[in-house]
Amino acid sequence: MRNLFLGEPAMKSTSDFRASFIDMWRDIRVSVVLPPLTVAICICVVMSIMMFIERVYMTIVILLVKFTGQKKYRQYKLQSLKEDLEQNRSYPMVLIQIPMYNEKEVYKLSIGSACSLKWPSARLIVQVLDDSTNGILRSLVEVECKKWIQRGVNVKYETRNNRNGYKAGALREGLTKDYVLDCEFVVIFDADFQPEKDFLWRTVPYLLINPELALVQARWKFVNANECLMTRLQEMSLAYHFTIEQEVGSSTCQFFGFNGTAGVWRIKAIEDAGGWKDRTTVEDMDLAVRASLKGWKFVFVGDLDVKNELPSTFKAYRYQQHRWSCGPANLFRKMSKEIISCERVSFWKKFHVLYAFFFVRKIIAHWVTFFFYCIVIPISIMVPEVHLPKAVAIYIPATITILNSSCTLRSLHLLVFWILFENVMSFHRSKATIIGLLGANRVNEWVVTEKLGNTTKQKCRVRPPPAPTRNRSRFFEKLLFSEIVMGLFLLYVACYDMIFGNDHMYIYLLMQSIAFFTVGVGYVGISPPN
Repeated sequence: MRNLFLGEPAMKSTSDFRASFIDMWRDIRVSVVLPPLTVAICICVVMSIMMFIERVYMTIVILLVKFTGQKKYRQYKLQSLKEDLEQNRSYPMVLIQIPMYNEKEVYKLSIGSACSLKWPSARLIVQVLDDSTNGILRSLVEVECKKWIQRGVNVKYETRNNRNGYKAGALREGLTKDYVLDCEFVVIFDADFQPEKDFLWRTVPYLLINPELALVQARWKFVNANECLMTRLQEMSLAYHFTIEQEVGSSTCQFFGFNGTAGVWRIKAIEDAGGWKDRTTVEDMDLAVRASLKGWKFVFVGDLDVKNELPSTFKAYRYQQHRWSCGPANLFRKMSKEIISCERVSFWKKFHVLYAFFFVRKIIAHWVTFFFYCIVIPISIMVPEVHLPKAVAIYIPATITILNSSCTLRSLHLLVFWILFENVMSFHRSKATIIGLLGANRVNEWVVTEKLGNTTKQKCRVRPPPAPTRNRSRFFEKLLFSEIVMGLFLLYVACYDMIFGNDHMYIYLLMQSIAFFTVGVGYVGISPPN
């Protein structure tokens, strides 16, 4: 191992004083900096290899599934069941839940889309779970519900006096209503989701054919992906999640994390798993893991898209990513023993959930991206005694990046921007992951992702310019000092490498420092509405 990481430092002739100073600095590097840095490199090498193996494995599986036509959802003959349902009129009772909280921009879209679904009206209930704190907005949502009631849709408008449990609490309380007792399945749509009219016909039959099936998950389609550069980069990240991660989980062990929306659950499976719990900020993933440990199976329908909106302000995106990173780490901490001791599922499935689903994808992926590429490699540039293997520093990351970005071919020209932005966000995600694992402060922080509704409407809206004092205060409010400090650190290392190095790493470091500065001053996404 010593031969792998230790190399001869480059020495230059100089004055005796300078030579003694260089010798002293070299001794400090070798005795103080080198040992922990070597350990950090070894850890990052192991994490990189773990992540590389996971990505290659999923690529092999998805290629086999694609070329052999063995996608799970294509093994069901839905057309014959649809014809049988229409002939016998044996439609199951379906409940649609729409949880919302002060959704002034999108409540009409979500309610209208759910009420327009094709299904016998006598066998469909649309339940609007409104936790809004704005009294005027509550009255507007209620009026919208009454409008659809007059059109013959069975809409139930439910409110609470508190937000206990947040979304999980609202969904849990909604299932306790008397009129839900006759329902066999429940469909969940977040407030910005707009399903196509045939959504139920393309999902519910799966549950009728297979009694062991608990969840049918549809794919997301982003209506505002072209709104700004940040939304395009989000689309690249989420495309891999749906195209690869969920398809592989569905095709191999019939398990994947429920996305919290655009899915149909068998109510019996929810009850068998213990119902909705609010112990983490990822109540959807929590329910999916518990249902899986009970032996229930899931199917992902990759050719069924549901329109929704990406966060287009950086503030909303940061809050969302904190919840999506902190919650899984916290759930991993709370459920590891339960998963290991579960005797109902196979060893392979437990290994998949613990190692691949949680450890590699939810923890290692964030840590190695930030600590290796933004901390360890830059420090190694200033410590010439360390030798970074090219396979780990260049080839493995390049392969992982190509595999991750291959799902969004239309955005390949944005690959460099995506890499730099993901590295910046890995800083935020790594902090959130550590908070989740330790159960520290902000572990249960829940901030609803802000939706802006129709993006065209937002662009055409004319806003009066704010006062100059407001502009200055808003500028300082957007500053993120931790990102600015990271940018200064990378800029310093880039300058050091430019003067003393000979490997041209300063090109990457300069671009990455600019990315941190750009995010640090809030010049990302669109400006939030007043």
